[in-house]
Amino acid sequence: MKNEEQKEAIKNLKNQLSTILIDKEDVIEDILVATLARGHVLLEDIPGIGKTVLVKGLSRILGCSNRRIQFTPDLLPSDVTGVSIFNQKTSEFEFRPGPIMANIVLADEINRTSPKTQSSLLEAMEERQVTVDGSTYKLPEPFMVFATQNPIEHEGTYNLPEAQLDRFMIRCSIGYPSSEGEKQIINSQLNGEHPLDKLDSGQVISADQLMMLQNQVDSIKVNDEIIDYIVTLVRKTREYPSIYLGGSPRAALALIKASKAKAMLLDRTYVIPDDVKGMFKQVLCHRIILHTDEVIQGEKADAVLEKILNDTSVPIGKQVG
Repeated sequence: MKNEEQKEAIKNLKNQLSTILIDKEDVIEDILVATLARGHVLLEDIPGIGKTVLVKGLSRILGCSNRRIQFTPDLLPSDVTGVSIFNQKTSEFEFRPGPIMANIVLADEINRTSPKTQSSLLEAMEERQVTVDGSTYKLPEPFMVFATQNPIEHEGTYNLPEAQLDRFMIRCSIGYPSSEGEKQIINSQLNGEHPLDKLDSGQVISADQLMMLQNQVDSIKVNDEIIDYIVTLVRKTREYPSIYLGGSPRAALALIKASKAKAMLLDRTYVIPDDVKGMFKQVLCHRIILHTDEVIQGEKADAVLEKILNDTSVPIGKQVG
């Protein structure tokens, strides 16, 4: 995809998403960063904010197949990955694929199901494949999981295990709309308009074009000073007094990928420190665990990560252009 076509595609993606998420430019950028960087997204927010509509709209805009899995306490792993069923006519087992076999999978209220069922997503999210009864099945490309979860203090929720959280590239929150935005939402609903009806032309790019954009993200340059900066930031999360569990090497890799996608969104062919700073909290926030005493005293992960950013020297060397 040529540079002009790339810029036009990204501009159109932003414009179309802004019709679904009003006055939420930061959230839209975070979603596009994860999409371009082949990452999975954890949307944590209260019910009724528009998480499900966002993911469905994104699927339509990208021309990707999508499936929705409603996670409930009685959901089984086979309900996610699929199951082998014996065919009496052929005397053979046939694989019936589960809803995980789609380009974009919406794992709705993922923290309302048991840890056993949550773990059924681990192989899919990391290796882009599922194993059922000893047989391995590749997932379609592109493949992304957008999981929604209600805050853990809500009734009927389970904490996601650390291994599961580490598979998500970013965590973000949509938050309440502005007063004017909420008024627009109410008026459109009163007029019988579905939020997805606002999309001007439906599909903006194809799944193949999305993969081309993802491949172009891989070519964004990152110099040694930026890599050192990222490593320093992540290592500080392991040493900071308030933090019990810091970021893993996977977190550092995720931060590099997210920073490259951020640079491409801003029409640059190289990463600068601001790209890293802009994605640091979204990538690390769900990956760190604070000491219990700190949580009791009201300390928040976002605030701790902000302190780490402020305490870390920013590289000012020559950028790669």
